[in-house]
Amino acid sequence: MKNSKFWLEPDWPAPKNVRAATTLRTGGASAGCYASLNPATHVGDDLNRVARNRAIIRHDLALPGEPVWLQQIHSNIVIDAASTEPLPQADASYSRVANVVCTVMTADCLPLLVCSGDGECVAAIHAGWRGLLDGIITNAITTMHGSNLLVWLGPAIGPGCFEVGDEVREAFVEKSAAFAEAFRQQGDRWLADIYQLARLELGSLDIDKIYGGDFCTVTDHERFYSYRRDKETGRMATLIWRE
Repeated sequence: MKNSKFWLEPDWPAPKNVRAATTLRTGGASAGCYASLNPATHVGDDLNRVARNRAIIRHDLALPGEPVWLQQIHSNIVIDAASTEPLPQADASYSRVANVVCTVMTADCLPLLVCSGDGECVAAIHAGWRGLLDGIITNAITTMHGSNLLVWLGPAIGPGCFEVGDEVREAFVEKSAAFAEAFRQQGDRWLADIYQLARLELGSLDIDKIYGGDFCTVTDHERFYSYRRDKETGRMATLIWRE
């Protein structure tokens, strides 16, 4: 994995005109439970510090413009990032326009980045278990109309930490029996593998160029925010754009 002290770059064979990164929790202006590079305005952090963090991200990643921030609601809504109102309610965005920065924020949920093989279309997806169950990945993939797609699975809660109840497993298995392999019983609960759930969904769409998926936001305290671990915390931003 390519990285700097303050962000990760996907390790995937994307076209050279596609740029992408996930910010880490280090290198910013926030303090306390939000320390330090928190770009989220909705978590209770000081908004002046958040603004400084967003400026740091724009500068350090040499972004071509302000990221298209979403009001994420654990839905299956996908929007065109190049033609949207500010702060739309959605959980994925795509763009065929150069220099439009598709962005999602996470702190245990799974961020996915997608690009077409020709580098003409990119997308960013926020997938918690509710969004996965409701088809956010399928909606984003079908809406972007790309070909020869590559997908990177960014930092999310690991399979040893994502404990869920019977109702979550049953909902997935009712949707597709194939999802059963992403759950491992632990006492009267289940450990869910959110990466495997995403891979199974992508496989049903005949996508096999899948990279990443080897992180755990809960156990890697130094690099990642985790809502499940800390409750009151910041967010990482996962961004993609085409030049």
